[in-house]
Amino acid sequence: MWSDLGIVDAQSSQPTSNVHRVANLTTRCTLDSGVNAPNPAGSLAAVICQNCGTENPEGNRFCGNCASPLELTCPNCGAENPGSMKFCGQCATPLNGEAVPAAEPVTERRLVTVLFADLTGYTSFSEGRDSEEVRKFLTDYFDRSRTIIERFGGLVEKFIGDAVMAVWGAEVAHEDDAERAVRAGLELAELVEKLSADIGVTDLRLRVGVHTGEAAVGPGEDHMGFVTGDLVNTASRLESVAEPGTVLVGESTKQSASQAIAFVPAGEQQLKGKEEMVSAWLATRILSQVGGLGRAEALEPPFVGRANELRLLKDIVESVRAERKARLVSIVGEAGIGKSRLVWELKKFTDGLTDDIYWHEGRSPAYGDGVTFWAVAEMIRSRAGLLVDASDDDTYQGLKNVLTDLVSEQRDREWLLPRLAAVLGTGEAPPGIRAELDSAVRAFFQAVAANGPVVMIFEDLHWADEAMLDFVEELAEWWLEQPVLVVTLARPDLLERRQQWGSGPSVISLNLGPLSDSHMHGLVTGTVPGLPDDAAGPIVERAAGVPLYAVELIRGLIESGDIETDGETYQVVGDLQELSIPESLRAVIGARLDRFSPEDRQLIQDAAVVGQSFEAHALAAVLG
Repeated sequence: MWSDLGIVDAQSSQPTSNVHRVANLTTRCTLDSGVNAPNPAGSLAAVICQNCGTENPEGNRFCGNCASPLELTCPNCGAENPGSMKFCGQCATPLNGEAVPAAEPVTERRLVTVLFADLTGYTSFSEGRDSEEVRKFLTDYFDRSRTIIERFGGLVEKFIGDAVMAVWGAEVAHEDDAERAVRAGLELAELVEKLSADIGVTDLRLRVGVHTGEAAVGPGEDHMGFVTGDLVNTASRLESVAEPGTVLVGESTKQSASQAIAFVPAGEQQLKGKEEMVSAWLATRILSQVGGLGRAEALEPPFVGRANELRLLKDIVESVRAERKARLVSIVGEAGIGKSRLVWELKKFTDGLTDDIYWHEGRSPAYGDGVTFWAVAEMIRSRAGLLVDASDDDTYQGLKNVLTDLVSEQRDREWLLPRLAAVLGTGEAPPGIRAELDSAVRAFFQAVAANGPVVMIFEDLHWADEAMLDFVEELAEWWLEQPVLVVTLARPDLLERRQQWGSGPSVISLNLGPLSDSHMHGLVTGTVPGLPDDAAGPIVERAAGVPLYAVELIRGLIESGDIETDGETYQVVGDLQELSIPESLRAVIGARLDRFSPEDRQLIQDAAVVGQSFEAHALAAVLG
């Protein structure tokens, strides 16, 4: 298994016997099992009929001599079993030696969540266009919609014209079905916005309605869940009154999903066919991982200005999952520009998917000795459930437990254990330390990737030493055929050390610049609801397109009493025209200034005397 990872014996430079023997055997078996490989035991395995004893070729369902069934259908779960079985191998139901038809599914009352989505602007879009072009768009839209719905654990009930109906909880219930449906609705709305931008149609949007409640669920013609009841009508009516590009939900859905998703009241709605008004809520954004895990208790602004970058990361995750190919994404930007927030939004997205995504995060510290492996050590600790200050005994036990789950061969586990312990700073490192530790880390995460897609987030990579940078750059090449996504976050300092960083053919680079004034205005007013425009203006101006600056300025104004809460909104009680820099920002700005050369830092200090903005000739006059 590990031969492709470069695990070698440091003394002999030869592959370690057991590890490579397993790999070579695997390769040999793969080659020998090809189309032209001989089969000494015969072309097909024989299946013995339990009635007459005749040998039948594998794959036959009935005996060629007496027509007795060679496979028995379980009356409970419908699984096919060999004719010799007395009990079902899936659910242990007695088979009684004869084929029994599977039980027909019955209608039952279940708590489900229904989603309706309908295109707006579709009539004007399709009018006058070639029918093949319209059909291609609809096919693409339906295919991607189905992928998104199934990605969040839903079932597509039907496509009606340009509308989609999906349901959660009809076949298998989850405690977070309502949350999954709303997450899917937000993704669908974003999908249509992207598709409309791609074809240059600005008014093509998606309306989404979501409602949760009891419904009758029974088999349809294709034996999938068929949902009926007032719940379906309510979800459809909510969709019909939603604004284009929005997700409107009922009260029950809002209550079920509010821990992880932000909602704003949409008022009482008079829905067609309903005598009483229905309370509706507008889903605005995802706040946390599933069930509210990781939700920020502190001030968290809305996510603005990085929709394209987040969409790209989502597509890359899907590509890694579907193609099982490694990818490396380099995200570069100044402190506070939004690198970590972008990754946080991606984490909230992946956490809502039905497929298991194995997420890991590690940070490179700015100081200290022996910190080369610190980032990957944090990732291994999180996978093994270990604390940073775990004792040596606890560390070894945690590693043993996780290796038992991930690695089948005892000799491989014995090889990995001391090397991974050394990465975590425990025990004696074996000879040939660096090369073997690199190999052990790669082998560990390759074993994790055998269970599903792996994401590795390297934060503050600008602090990493050269050896760590080499290691990260090689990851995508080492894991070319593994479902691993490596994401690095760094300040521009990294590009000064390595000018070619992020330029390789297997690397995707994202350079985050300052946000526009319009995006910053949306961030400020979204963080402080009800803030007047004349009060938001100074904050936007002083923040200079850096989200962290805006948030810290707002936090400072709240702490100083210049902005006070008034119910669910805020009001200004102080003067915002002269904003002071809060202490929380001084260190960030000071660190940024200290990265300049002494000459440039002196230039900035002289410019500060002139004012916050100035012309070059004015500064030249001051400097002589």
